[in-house]
Amino acid sequence: MKKFLVILIALTILTSCVSKKKFQQLEEERNNIRSSYSKLEEDLKECERNKSNQKSDYDLRLNTREAELAAERSRAKSLEDQINNLQGTNKNLLDRLSDLSVISKSGAESIQKSLEAINQQNTYIKDLTGTIQRKDSLNLALVMNLKRSLSNINDEDVNIEVKKGVVYISLSDKMLFNSGSYTIKPAAEDVLGKIAKVVNDHNELDILVEGHTDNLPIKTEFIKDNWDLSALRATSVVRFLQWKHGVKPERMTAGGRSQFVPKATNETDAGKSTNRRTEIIILPKLDQFFQLLEPNAGGGK
Repeated sequence: MKKFLVILIALTILTSCVSKKKFQQLEEERNNIRSSYSKLEEDLKECERNKSNQKSDYDLRLNTREAELAAERSRAKSLEDQINNLQGTNKNLLDRLSDLSVISKSGAESIQKSLEAINQQNTYIKDLTGTIQRKDSLNLALVMNLKRSLSNINDEDVNIEVKKGVVYISLSDKMLFNSGSYTIKPAAEDVLGKIAKVVNDHNELDILVEGHTDNLPIKTEFIKDNWDLSALRATSVVRFLQWKHGVKPERMTAGGRSQFVPKATNETDAGKSTNRRTEIIILPKLDQFFQLLEPNAGGGK
C-alpha cells in the first residue's frame, strides 16, 4: 500500500510539471502573437496615412488635368470643324473636276490651284493644332510644378489658373505689400523665390508682371495715383526676380493696370481686396508666337 502511494504521488508531481511547462509555452506564444498584432496595426496605420497623402496629390492632378483637357477639347473641336469644312469644299471641287466635259482647261487649272491652297491650309491647321497641344502640355506641367511648390501657401493669397492659353499666377497685395507701398514684404520673398525657380526651368517662356489696384484714390509724395502704384509694384516684383533670383531681364515685362481691370466689384471690401493684386503671366516668347501667324509657318502661302 505504501509503495502504491509513493507511485501515485510521483505521477501527480510529473503531471503537474508537464502542465506548467505547456502553460509557459502557450504564454510565450500568446505574447508573440500580441507583438505581431501590434506591429501589423502600426503597419496598417502607416499604409492608411500614405494612402491619404497619395489620394490628395492624385485629386489635385486629376482636377487640373480635367480642366486642361476640357479646354484642349474645345480648341481641338474648333480646328476639326474648320478641317471638315475645308474637306467638304475639297470634295465638291473634285466632283466638279470629274466631269471635264463641262469645264474649260483654264477653269480646271484654277480649281486645281484652289485644291492645292486648301491642302496647304489643312497642313497649316494640323501643324497649329500640334503646336497648341504641345503648349497645353507645357502649361499643365507649369501649373503642376507651381502648385506643388506653393502648396503650403494660403489659397486666398495665391491663385494659379490657365486663361486664354497662358498661365496666370495672381498674388494678393496683403501678402506682397503694405497698404499704399510698393516695397516687397520679407514674408513674400519665399513665395517669389519658388516662382522664380519654376520660371528659370523654362527659359523658352516670357514673363509679364501686371500690377492692379482697387478704385480708392491715392496720392503721396512719391505716388501720383493708382497708375503709379500699380506700375511701381510690378517693377518691384520684376527687379526682385532679376536681382535676387537671376531671372533674365530680357524675358520680363512690367506693367501697371491701375483700377481698370477688376476681378470683382469695388462696391464691397471683399471685392476691393480681390482687385488689389499682382499677376505674373507666363506666356510664349512673342517672336515665336508671331511666327505661328506667318503663312509660311504651316507650309501655306
